[in-house]
Amino acid sequence: MAETRQKDTKAEQAERSRAAQKKREERRQEPREQWVSFKLGRELYALKALHVQEILKSGDISPVPGAEHFVLGVINLRGNIVTVVDTCKRFGLSRPESDTIQQIIVVEADDQTLGLQVDDVTEVIDIRPSEVEAAPQFESDQVARHIQGVVRRDRNLVVLVDVRRLMPQRSEKQAAV
Repeated sequence: MAETRQKDTKAEQAERSRAAQKKREERRQEPREQWVSFKLGRELYALKALHVQEILKSGDISPVPGAEHFVLGVINLRGNIVTVVDTCKRFGLSRPESDTIQQIIVVEADDQTLGLQVDDVTEVIDIRPSEVEAAPQFESDQVARHIQGVVRRDRNLVVLVDVRRLMPQRSEKQAAV
């Protein structure tokens, strides 16, 4: 009887091992998307690389009178006027005191271009759709509406930002004109 139980246990272990191997193989074959990660304070965020046009050092930004509180102003990018927003303020976060040289990530979606001022652009990461966990619930809708999900990387959580949700709505743009 003990032999039979031991054989069952070995058979169960072998089956679990085959199932785990199959799952690993499926994950390896799953398509990956590239995301550009950046920091706001100590927190890590990412945007789909598909939407990122370029990354600039934060330079001269011309203020726009009467703009929303999170709009830093505009820059001239090779003849194109690009609105630059303070990403911390756009997310409703307080900006930590930092000596970091800030950068601007120029993103494009739905025929709109926007500059996002961030503390530091870190790297391009590959993310499989199966790795994305649902966005956590927030008390503030201001934060939640920009988040697509979260991914665990090493010991950190990376908050995935939906670029399209960051873009000014058509009604906001018309009101600003």
